[in-house]
Amino acid sequence: MQKIEELLESKNIRVTAMRLLIYKFLAEKQIAVTLSDIENAFEKADRTTLYRTVKTFEEKDIVHQIDDGTGITKYALCENGCNCEIERDLHLHFHCNNCNETVCLTEHKIPQIKVLDGFVSENVNLVVKGICDKCSGQ
Repeated sequence: MQKIEELLESKNIRVTAMRLLIYKFLAEKQIAVTLSDIENAFEKADRTTLYRTVKTFEEKDIVHQIDDGTGITKYALCENGCNCEIERDLHLHFHCNNCNETVCLTEHKIPQIKVLDGFVSENVNLVVKGICDKCSGQ
């Protein structure tokens, strides 16, 4: 928990018990999760507190949003040193069509894409869809 506290403090986030618990939950999952997943894990917590924590984590580059095509936004922890910059931090995601899990493929970076003059990139998302190793039995 000490490392989590240090990370939050380094991002100028006030350390609270709920923030520590949510971070730990995300770290243990190792897959992208929805707000509903977080709500289900912390049933007795206030929904607004959960939502605000995730939004704070997103604003401070601790988590990133994933649009995997399911229509439900998912969140995953950023890797160490990530600033969610389009030029260097974006990576592929894999969505399993069978179990509906989405994972970050951080070792596969999305190359910088040059857009037309006058256009400004704000987000890039690349999702590979298929069957994960758990579902394929490999």
